[in-house]
Amino acid sequence: MFFELIMNLCRIALVIMGGMYAYMAVYVVVGFFATKKFPGAKKMHRYGIVIAARNEENVIGQLLDSIHAQDYPGELVTTFVVADNCTDATAQVARAHGAVCYERFDSRRCTKGYAMQFLFEHLFRDYGKDAFEAFIMLDADNLLKEDYISRMNDAFDAGEKIVTSYRNTKNLENSCIAASYAFHWMRTCRCENRAKSILHTACRVQGTGFLFAAELVENGWNYTNLTEDRSFCADAVAKGYRISYQDAAQFYDEQPESLSIAFRQRKRWAKGHLQAFVSFGPALFARIFKSLIPSKCASFSPEMNMERKTQLRGGRRLLGCLHDAFMCYDMFAITLPKALLSVCVKLLEILACMGLILTAGRPASLLTLLLGGFMLSFAKSCLGNILTAAYLLVTEHDRLPRLTLGRMLAYCVTFPIFDIIGKITYCMAAVMRVEWKPIPHNAVTAKHLAASR
Repeated sequence: MFFELIMNLCRIALVIMGGMYAYMAVYVVVGFFATKKFPGAKKMHRYGIVIAARNEENVIGQLLDSIHAQDYPGELVTTFVVADNCTDATAQVARAHGAVCYERFDSRRCTKGYAMQFLFEHLFRDYGKDAFEAFIMLDADNLLKEDYISRMNDAFDAGEKIVTSYRNTKNLENSCIAASYAFHWMRTCRCENRAKSILHTACRVQGTGFLFAAELVENGWNYTNLTEDRSFCADAVAKGYRISYQDAAQFYDEQPESLSIAFRQRKRWAKGHLQAFVSFGPALFARIFKSLIPSKCASFSPEMNMERKTQLRGGRRLLGCLHDAFMCYDMFAITLPKALLSVCVKLLEILACMGLILTAGRPASLLTLLLGGFMLSFAKSCLGNILTAAYLLVTEHDRLPRLTLGRMLAYCVTFPIFDIIGKITYCMAAVMRVEWKPIPHNAVTAKHLAASR
């Protein structure tokens, strides 16, 4: 009786988890047809570009050159680099290419978040908190399309406080692992962010290529776990900010090409996502219900002035409250470690089935049936990923390099590996200590792309 109850509870839990994310099908449909368009900016705003770099002498010069090549007025952009625990010439290269560079040496606190905390402390000390209206965060291996800052400025000038952008890939053709990362970023942009920008919910920033108003860091950068971007997202939404998306702003990012490097990076992501959920998940969950109270409705605080707040009454105010509650729910669902929970529930269901066989004399075929259902679910997931990759190849073809039919088929078939690695590394991160380790970047790849742009 006990084991049968556990099995039934596990099945209910899996159904509930599936239902929690059913609404995302709406994002896919809406995103297929449109995304938010921003009018040309009326004002050129002043930006600080912030970059954390560790031993990136091979690539950081090319990023800084792409910043200098922007069609945006150079006098309105200042680039800051924190050379974090570097043992190479990163700092010298950054300064030679026109960046303001601060060097940091702290082997104990070595995440990107701590490097950013150090950078903002020194930036505010030397330039003041009012020197820049907003900041753009980039990674040292990025390259910007020539109008990147102009397009981000369009979104900021339209009133957006946090804006993420289109993340393209430098080295998609180099390996199936690199291609799987490329599809992952494209999937977020095409199947989530495009629709969220129209529906005014919260997109998610993913490590690099995003803008945020200076007011968000007026008290410094306070996100220091292994995935500072996830923490930043969750905290911003919990405070009532929405995160928009500028599809017209495009940058290029280098992806891992080997399985070992992918596992190293994904373990860090998984551990950081768990940390972010523990730190900010409860606040997001509470904000879902607080947003239903008109006096505490989230988006009526940071993004709307007092005069506008007082004008909202009745049904419009109620709709605003429901919208904000859903925005918090959506970010909570993203922050929730679904992959780890689903694996744990499925394993518990299998163990309960084995207990039922041993204690109640149930036929062993019951376990076979359960494992068969597990394999069917796994096959459906893989097929879904394969079809998603094919969909992205069609819808994003104008942003991709020309690929042979063989490569396209290979990349589609191997895309499920990305989510499989994610589930494995979540399980590892839940029981292992994970430390930040650098991801190597390849100057040859960057030079090849720069020559082709």
